[in-house]
Amino acid sequence: MKLRLILLSALLLAPLAWPAQETAEAHPWAAKASLGFLATSGNTENSTLNTALEASYTTGAWVHSARAFALNASENKLTTAEAYELGWKSERKLTDHDFLFGRVQWRKDLFGGYATQFSQTLGYGRRLIDGDAHRLNAEVGVGARQSELQDTRTENETILTGGLYYKWQFSETAHFRQDLSVESGGENRYSESVSAISAKLLGDLALVASYTIKHNSDVPPLTEKSDRYTALSLEYSF
Repeated sequence: MKLRLILLSALLLAPLAWPAQETAEAHPWAAKASLGFLATSGNTENSTLNTALEASYTTGAWVHSARAFALNASENKLTTAEAYELGWKSERKLTDHDFLFGRVQWRKDLFGGYATQFSQTLGYGRRLIDGDAHRLNAEVGVGARQSELQDTRTENETILTGGLYYKWQFSETAHFRQDLSVESGGENRYSESVSAISAKLLGDLALVASYTIKHNSDVPPLTEKSDRYTALSLEYSF
């Protein structure tokens, strides 16, 4: 119910958003930062803070991008969720629709089945749909992953990866994004789904409603396999 209300709010704001400003010329650097905070009080006190920073640099046939993410949630002053992510990706354009990529990604979760997961991947990607309103990228790759479980056990494995990344620009100031990615190894399969709606509010400021599911197929006993995050954030592009 909470997710439906957040997504409905973003959709209602989309037609009211201010027109986006057009830049006169392309710039090699692009970045955006987001911040979301929700607090409730009464019989129980809850608070959730999420923040993210993304940056990319384009030079010739290369695109380099970095991302950092942090999440913290508490209930009655006790921390109930705490997670961090760092990632780097480099793409080498081959044609208008094909590219090669290299990616490193680090994840830390104090309450999930895995304390840390660090993966390194090389692969091939193709833009399957490239229209004004719809875009869809597909990626496949192979690499390695080093993991530490909450019970201090460690895992080192070869992984196969796959991903689908879809964007629907349904108005001049609003879009929907759906990302699906999988890392599959002999010990564990990690998958992640991110659904998000972004609506411009004023200039480079946007409201973003998102729903994230992270799933590990093999976790220690009494540990949930899936973590779900619902977020409403303000995002600034610069």
